[in-house]
Amino acid sequence: MDIDQHSHGLQERQEQEPQEEADRLLAAADRAGDRVTAARLVAEAFLAVSRTADPAGLPPMVRRLAVLRARAATPPAGLPVQASTPQAGTRSREVAARQREIEFLHHAIAAAVGARTGRRLARRGPATPPGPAHPDEALRLFAAAGLHHDPLYVECAMIATLSAQRPDQIRPLFAQVVEPWLTDDRIDAARRTRLTTMLGMGEAWSGDLLRGRTTLRRAHGYAVAAGRLDLEAEIASWLAKCEALCGDLALARRRLAEARVLAARSGSAWVGSHIAECAAALHLASGDVDAWVGVVGRLVGSAVGANSGLVFEHRCELATYHALRGDAATAQAVVAAIEDPPLDWPGAPALPAWRAWIVDPQNPATMAWLERSLVGLNRPVERLSRARLAWLLGGWHARCGRRADAIRLLELASSEYAATGAAGLLARVAVDLASVAERAIATGAPPGGRSGQIPASATGSSAPVEAALTTTERRVAAAVAEGLSNQEVAARLSVSIKTVEFHLRNAYRKLGVRKRTELVRYLLR
Repeated sequence: MDIDQHSHGLQERQEQEPQEEADRLLAAADRAGDRVTAARLVAEAFLAVSRTADPAGLPPMVRRLAVLRARAATPPAGLPVQASTPQAGTRSREVAARQREIEFLHHAIAAAVGARTGRRLARRGPATPPGPAHPDEALRLFAAAGLHHDPLYVECAMIATLSAQRPDQIRPLFAQVVEPWLTDDRIDAARRTRLTTMLGMGEAWSGDLLRGRTTLRRAHGYAVAAGRLDLEAEIASWLAKCEALCGDLALARRRLAEARVLAARSGSAWVGSHIAECAAALHLASGDVDAWVGVVGRLVGSAVGANSGLVFEHRCELATYHALRGDAATAQAVVAAIEDPPLDWPGAPALPAWRAWIVDPQNPATMAWLERSLVGLNRPVERLSRARLAWLLGGWHARCGRRADAIRLLELASSEYAATGAAGLLARVAVDLASVAERAIATGAPPGGRSGQIPASATGSSAPVEAALTTTERRVAAAVAEGLSNQEVAARLSVSIKTVEFHLRNAYRKLGVRKRTELVRYLLR
């Protein structure tokens, strides 16, 4: 049996436009006399356009599968209700097995569409019975029917696992099956690319950024070889985020620019919609607070993050920014629009405490509650969120002069970022840690004493003394304060050394300092 016999010649048509390919597959599904074949063709059509289609255009495919599912549930003419012979019993079992295949495809694709369109948010807790967009039902059917030898079914099961927001299960459940296919010429190039991409996404999303980045780079090579701009665009966007989190900001910028161009060339509404999420990671790692706030505001005004679990985090991040800058009205307006997430949603254990802190950021009790809630963020998918909240809390304690609390939480954030490979964010936390320590040395503050305010990169608030600086001057000054040379600053910001020298001279002039050591002391006072 051909290992990928149901791909229907996709490899020979890999240059075909995804929408044209999907239309051809759907037309073939309409003509198919066998319902399983028809369901497979519809699933293949979904996969063909899954990286380009607007999420709003995907539900019709789910409805097609729902119709096939309903028809498959009706016993074929001539099949007795009670099997009275061994032959009839065998036929009944075959019909039931084929019914499970259609059921599986329906639940898997419905789960993916539900995640992309935000419909999964309507679910409220694990007690809710499985619905048409419930990924757990797809995974149950996949295991019960023993479908792990079929590339199409494995790909759909991986999609269902990611839709269930359990990326840490991707490698344990599927890598052993998928890896041999990645070097098998009988697997079409597009599927090889998509399978590898999901392996990499699972690794990165569950906190293994370095391994995920390596796998995604491998997937990028497959996409280029396959001539699939849509797949290349998606991978470039995820790589932009990974590179930024891992600290290679120059490469992250190039990947982001590549993703934008490829999304436009392939007409990818899907990639175009979530590029902002990748840009937000780059701006946060770069320390460009203004750009980060602008992008997060864009994310809050959209459905981006519904499939990754970040939809609530984006809103809380924006509300926190306003709250810590003293704009309580705006912060509370953002908080008021945040509904309670499903109980199994990533970050859900900390959201009530986070909202309480946003409403009353000066209250030590709300800060203590939020810190205690970090213990509940113990799943792999929550590792980066746990580090981010520790960073936010530590930065705010530092601004309030509570050095011991600040150092404890900033060290926690550092440990979490180091464990996940997030060197880009670790570098930002290191700046805040150094600021707390250096401030104590400069002022001679006693152990446990209050040291006053520090530059608050974690909270996104700029110290008043820096108000006269432009955004670029602040970024150059902050990088210099980390101890970077002009050449290193230029590499981080992707500018020339002369540009760094120009902005550094302007910062010196505006702040009334003459050399780097004076600049550091000025920023730390």
